[in-house]
Formats: sequence, structure tokens, C-alpha cells
Amino acid sequence: MSDSAHAPQERSPAPVLVISDSAHDDPIGLEPCPVPLRHLPSPLFNAEEYQRAPLVLLDDRSYTGFTLRHMPHRLGLIIVGADPDDNTVYHRAVNLGAEGILRAEQDLSWLHLRLHSATDCRYAHWDALLTGGPADPPPPATS
Repeated sequence: MSDSAHAPQERSPAPVLVISDSAHDDPIGLEPCPVPLRHLPSPLFNAEEYQRAPLVLLDDRSYTGFTLRHMPHRLGLIIVGADPDDNTVYHRAVNLGAEGILRAEQDLSWLHLRLHSATDCRYAHWDALLTGGPADPPPPATS
């Protein structure tokens, strides 16, 4: 038998799960992020996808549908609130054991860092992120 027959089968990394019942494909503005995302409405994701995802983003407008699924608390659940004036989102986040709350109008830099961290930075474009900084070599001298 070959060694490959005994080698453990490596599973491809799971995408970040975005749970949203919104008709908009990108309810929180993550389109430019290179991290793979799987957008599903609250009735259509399964328990394995929920547990396997490195991070779960829940659109607050989908809270009711999500709670009807009786999913267990897990690390890496982030609530995204659409209404910046709705302070009841904090109570809902605590009920779900969420790690954090983001408002759709907020700067998404923290979320992008969290997405890369959750996926072990496999999708970070380091060349683009690290150019133009203080570690770059000086420009060549001209005569």
C-alpha cells in the first residue's frame, strides 16, 4: 500500500459563515475582503457549517430566525447591527454569547483583521499590505 493511503485526508478550510436573511448579497460590506465567505439565510445553514466555520457573522435582522435554530454558543460569533441607534442589540448579543458587535456603518478594519486571524492569515495579501511602510527599502539614489 502506498503512503498516501495512510495519510490523513486534509480538509479544505471552511469559509466564514455569514448568516443573513437580507436580500442584499453583502449586508455588511465585506466584498473587497479576500477571505472566503459563505452567505446563507438563517433557515438554510446546517449545524456542521455553523460549528466548522472559523468565524460566524450574524446579521442582527436575522436574529429571530437564528434563535429558532437553537444553535449552541460558540467562540467567534459576531453580531452585525444594521441600525446604529438600536441599543437592544447588546442584549441579543449577550443572549447568544457573541464575541462582539459591529455596526454596518463602522470602519471594518477590526473585522478584516479578525477575519484574517480566524483563517490563520491564509488569505492575506502580504505584498499589498506591507508595501509603502517603514520597513521598505529606501528608493535608489539618483545621480
